[in-house]
Amino acid sequence: MTTFALIPGAGGDAWYWHRVQPILEAAGHRAVAAELPGDDPAAGWEEYANAVTGALPPDPGELVVVGQSMGGFTAPVVAQRRGARRIVLLNAMIPRPGETGGAWWDNVGQAAAARAYAVEQGRDPDAEFDLRELFFHDVPAEVTERAMTGGKEQADTPFGQVWPLDAWPDIPTTVLTGADDRLFPAVLQARVARERLGRTPAVLPGGHLIALGHPEAVAAALLADH
Repeated sequence: MTTFALIPGAGGDAWYWHRVQPILEAAGHRAVAAELPGDDPAAGWEEYANAVTGALPPDPGELVVVGQSMGGFTAPVVAQRRGARRIVLLNAMIPRPGETGGAWWDNVGQAAAARAYAVEQGRDPDAEFDLRELFFHDVPAEVTERAMTGGKEQADTPFGQVWPLDAWPDIPTTVLTGADDRLFPAVLQARVARERLGRTPAVLPGGHLIALGHPEAVAAALLADH
């Protein structure tokens, strides 16, 4: 049995993984969705990693650490601490030593990539920010409505903190990319994964919140890599 440590993105809401968890568990594995203190201005990368390690059982067995979006900063820290077999990054920010969460965006050229992708799709790159269009365009309506009534606002603290590792852990790492991610376009993710990890992402159907929109595809990718 594998233990999948599932780390959410901004806000830190474990609910993000609620459609993937039962699929992994039905396949005979343990799936632990960690709740991060994302809305706590006193919490940063150390506290996020502590929240994940604290949610895991003392003996998780074979451990796979999965980080979504902003969870890409936390996943390698947890994986190194707990001796994970694999790291999986899902539409994730991939940090480099000495980089803060806030600096990452300009360092990788996120704004230009997102703008170019909007133009490519025929969307107005200067349109007013629309949460549903950017994040929920491929998520079922009932799931979107539930998300809109809950969730936590992400505090700024970790964006000003340097990623705590001196190097990426010597742990096999898989990168999964949503083909229609409008925040971190697939072209951007492929370039960053190649430059920073020497990896080529596997492309899955879906946008940025892929575990909400296409849980079966995410679970299948995690289980195939098992």
